[in-house]
Amino acid sequence: MQPSFRFDNQAVFVLHTYPFKETSLVVELFSHEHGRVATTAKGARRPRSAMRGMLQSFQPLLATWSGKAELKTLHSLDWAGGLLLLKGEALMCGFYLNELLLRLLPREDAHEALFVYYSATLKTLAMEQDLAATLRRFELKLLQELGYAIPLQVDSAGSAVLAEQGYVYQAEHGAQAIGMAHTGQNGVQLSGKTLLDMAGDDYTQTQTQQQSKQLMRYLLAHYLGDQPLHTRQLLIDLQGL
Repeated sequence: MQPSFRFDNQAVFVLHTYPFKETSLVVELFSHEHGRVATTAKGARRPRSAMRGMLQSFQPLLATWSGKAELKTLHSLDWAGGLLLLKGEALMCGFYLNELLLRLLPREDAHEALFVYYSATLKTLAMEQDLAATLRRFELKLLQELGYAIPLQVDSAGSAVLAEQGYVYQAEHGAQAIGMAHTGQNGVQLSGKTLLDMAGDDYTQTQTQQQSKQLMRYLLAHYLGDQPLHTRQLLIDLQGL
């Protein structure tokens, strides 16, 4: 039996669109079963295109596409219910999540748990409460789901992290007690309490909020490489998120 290269009614979110040829768009999708998928929406830039009004970020959709090349053909989109309204800073946070996914997710590599978490995070953003903590949780979840080890409860020597101890966190080594860190390498200095708070999903303390932001910014820069995130700078300019 020949493998099927058509996928019907797949749960997706639109991450990004950009022009393709004269009347079409490339649509980057995040799908539940297939991860990040690049598709072409033929004729979607025409005023009367039925698909044009469906290409909205942050809305749960059902998509049908086909093709075996890296760039698939998008045939249809339908609403999957539960429309979300992100506005103001929450909207910028949503675009930041999308840019992270575009930059870090490999194409066609399924991350079903991350898809569910992304959907839940969008709903949290729509409530416009504790945006900074919501971003930290997603950043950490994303790196963990992609297979990056982010140990928070044990240090690089395998000892339990102590709340009162100061550490230097380095991407290649994890947390190292101050005085034991590898010299000549970048890292973030923080308290053991911050690491334990992050492990316990507790961002109520001001120090934890500040140090977790520094840590995640450092780790993301390490894994993203030289090209900075556009939305990250916008968030910094707005409220230091």
